Amino acid sequence: MRPIVDPRELARRSNEDEAVRRCYEHKRELRRLLGSRSPLPEEVLDNLDWLEAERACRETRCIGFYTGAA
Repeated sequence: MRPIVDPRELARRSNEDEAVRRCYEHKRELRRLLGSRSPLPEEVLDNLDWLEAERACRETRCIGFYTGAA
């Protein structure tokens, strides 16, 4: 019987979360060092950095399977 919460899945999620956080911090720091000239508020720019970090670091899991050429 498999445990309800798989320790390997928890470790994978934790590692993925850490990668996203580090990527976000790096993007935010670069923006601040380079002096962003965007008219957008800092909070909006932080949110955009977070979304970009998630896109770059999170694994996209698909549902279904490939059946091959028709």
